[in-house]
Amino acid sequence: MTDVFGASHKDVHEQVVFCADEPSGLRAIIAIHNTALGPALGGTRFYPYESEQAALADVLNLAKGMAYKNALAGLDLGGGKAVIIGDPARDKSEALLRAYGRFVQSLGGRYITACDVGTYSEDMDIVARETRFATGRTLAHGGAGDSSILTAYGVFQGMRASAERVFGTPSLRGKRVGVEGVGKVGHRLVGLLREDGADVVVCDVDPRAVERVRLRHPEVEVVADARALTEADIDVFAPCALGGALDDDSVAALKAKIVCGAANNQLAHPGVEKQLAERGILYAPDYVVNSGGVIQVADEIEGFDMERARSKAAQIYDTTLKIFRIAAEEGVPPAVAADRLAERRMSEVGRIRGIWLGH
Repeated sequence: MTDVFGASHKDVHEQVVFCADEPSGLRAIIAIHNTALGPALGGTRFYPYESEQAALADVLNLAKGMAYKNALAGLDLGGGKAVIIGDPARDKSEALLRAYGRFVQSLGGRYITACDVGTYSEDMDIVARETRFATGRTLAHGGAGDSSILTAYGVFQGMRASAERVFGTPSLRGKRVGVEGVGKVGHRLVGLLREDGADVVVCDVDPRAVERVRLRHPEVEVVADARALTEADIDVFAPCALGGALDDDSVAALKAKIVCGAANNQLAHPGVEKQLAERGILYAPDYVVNSGGVIQVADEIEGFDMERARSKAAQIYDTTLKIFRIAAEEGVPPAVAADRLAERRMSEVGRIRGIWLGH
């Protein structure tokens, strides 16, 4: 059984809610990791997990990542995440989404939901019919729309900072970038990379996603799978599919000098960040560079303005460079430096929230 209460103080989750509505088929888990900076914000993942155990492990990891992501994005928001167990192509329905919205509402604003893998802005419109705490809604309903727009933009800014650190220039022109996963975020990242003059190699388990990229960018090279991509002669590896892309075998095979992508929880286990550092591979922490999406949906809370959100997402470039500087000064991998910076903000600002303001 997964230890919900965690093995260390950093892994303790404030609240984990199991949600079930038999008539609609809803089975969901909402995890709130930390609310030191404000209500927990994080997307809803709709995925056919092999077991409830696997779903619980995923949502706990994702919620923690959101706490750190929101902290480093400079948001006054804590970290949370939700997963709905099932195949979205088969199981998603209005009744299920509205039942889920009722559970979100029952938390009274401690958790604010948004889109993630398997959910879209149109889904959030349905969820929002039952809760005030849903962001990432369609433009027609006053929302921010597709959060993959600024997610990809933020990853690109993090990649520019990584290139500045490794190659001495923030441009990817002439570099060969391998993108694993060209779905909602990955295909947009490919477009930004091509505009910057990068050569791009891609792979995806969904041939339709690959075909969409090839229709827009016929010059893009396609390889069979993730293994082939990590073994390819590339300068930058961008994991943009599900988590765990970097394990012992893939790190050993990797030829790239930079890892910078949109996927959450890219490191398969603790210690991978050290293996990357030992091999001279610069790792841009995933929750730093992929925070453009949460910046976009968080802006919606006060009334969405794309230019304001885009300007804040552009700061990912400076934040990434700052983390690299701290890592070099303290002699630790960037992932450790990022954790320390996030924990420092949660501690310092969270302490201020303890000042009594009266009733």
